[in-house]
Amino acid sequence: MQAKVQWVGEEKFMGTSESGHTVVMDANGGNHAVSPLENILLSLGACSSVDVVSVLEKTRQKITACSVEITSKRVDTIPRVFSEIHLHFVITGHNVAAKHVERAVALSADKYCSVAIMLEKAVNITHDFEIVEA
Repeated sequence: MQAKVQWVGEEKFMGTSESGHTVVMDANGGNHAVSPLENILLSLGACSSVDVVSVLEKTRQKITACSVEITSKRVDTIPRVFSEIHLHFVITGHNVAAKHVERAVALSADKYCSVAIMLEKAVNITHDFEIVEA
């Protein structure tokens, strides 16, 4: 996998993926676009959500929505890396079984999500979930 990041002016950068998709990033705390660290949180949320939805669909759970609320803490020293990240999954559907959601979230965190597995070497990542009846 390859990618390219190009400075486009001021503190803005454009990333282009190998597949040709682009994302604009802003080094100045996200004033004009997502910051690189915000992008890491978004990538973690997307990667985990893909896994959770896939596992729930395979177990024939009738889900209508999946979202993940991500909170994080960063250290006070430079570099201001993440020290903690928490993912709170909100699963909406009809008669969704908690045991299946718990298993899906655990499988994502422990086995499938490349982003989470890579980050957990340096960051304490926790997760929980809630189920909302549609």
